Amino acid sequence: MTRLFNHRAHTAGLPPGTLSIPEEWAAKAKVSVIDFTEHSLNETVPEDLTRLADYLTPNSVTWINVIGVRDVEAMHILGAAFNLHPLVLEDIVHTAQRPKLEDYQDFLYLFFKMIRVDSASGQILSEQVSLLLFDGVVISFQEREGDVFDAVRDRIRQSKGRVRKLGADYLMYILLDAVVDHYFAVLENSSEQIESIEENLLGSPDSALLSQIHSMKKDFVFLRKAVWPLREALANLERLESPLIHGPTRLFLRDVYDHTIQVIDTIETCRDVLSGLLDIYLSVVSNRMNEVMKVLTIIATIFIPITFVAGIYGMNFESMPELKQPFGYPAALAVMAAIAMGMLLYFRKKDWI
Repeated sequence: MTRLFNHRAHTAGLPPGTLSIPEEWAAKAKVSVIDFTEHSLNETVPEDLTRLADYLTPNSVTWINVIGVRDVEAMHILGAAFNLHPLVLEDIVHTAQRPKLEDYQDFLYLFFKMIRVDSASGQILSEQVSLLLFDGVVISFQEREGDVFDAVRDRIRQSKGRVRKLGADYLMYILLDAVVDHYFAVLENSSEQIESIEENLLGSPDSALLSQIHSMKKDFVFLRKAVWPLREALANLERLESPLIHGPTRLFLRDVYDHTIQVIDTIETCRDVLSGLLDIYLSVVSNRMNEVMKVLTIIATIFIPITFVAGIYGMNFESMPELKQPFGYPAALAVMAAIAMGMLLYFRKKDWI
């Protein structure tokens, strides 16, 4: 959040479409190209980014993947090569954006959040992914290395399924589908954490458990903000009358749209469960406090008459006959014990303890 506000402050007052990145955020972009047909495959790392527009031919399907959108120089070169609007480049570089779809006639621009679970730390990692769909070319932009597209690369290399037989619009679909499928993986991991919280909650809840519940609630708020706009963008993509989207692909886009609806429903369910767990936590803590107060109240109530008896004998009047009796002291203790036992029996009879 701090980085977002710092970025907004850094770009305040600049003309629309300006690519302004703080020096400490800048990083060299890495570009890879996979060009394929049904019977051929060519993977390269281009040295001259200005020649990437040569792939805009109907003879093959090309996937250009750019890692590192903070390289302003590379973004300008790509923008010039593919005739990208300055506002598109600005949205690609400035990643604090709401997922949306834009139609620029010659190409479609779609960006969304790619969310995955770090296998080492178990934390949820998020970054903005931008997709540009041209006739025969898909360009993807990522903030950093590491993504959920390894299965897609394997399908292309091994010619599995339809990916080598259909066009660039289908390639865009399977990239979208890979991202949405990993939403389910993230939710599954979060569901396991929720079950663990529930088990610990019924055992011995503590402040660390409360902190974990609040942390997960924040995660689900973030997930909801990431997925809800994507649903709208996919709905627009499915209905969009663009020559870049062909009939067979629309059916697959409808399927990924349905998966997005399922993700949203699961997110809402998990949020409701977390709210219920928070209520349970507060109830358990309150009940524990009530039990403690109950015990302390019983102890205080029992000692009130005992203190009264002890107070009388503590006044040290000479005319008190019990002071000189040989059994006065044990008799006073016996009376105190009898009072305590009588009160305990009375409390139990009334079901107060």
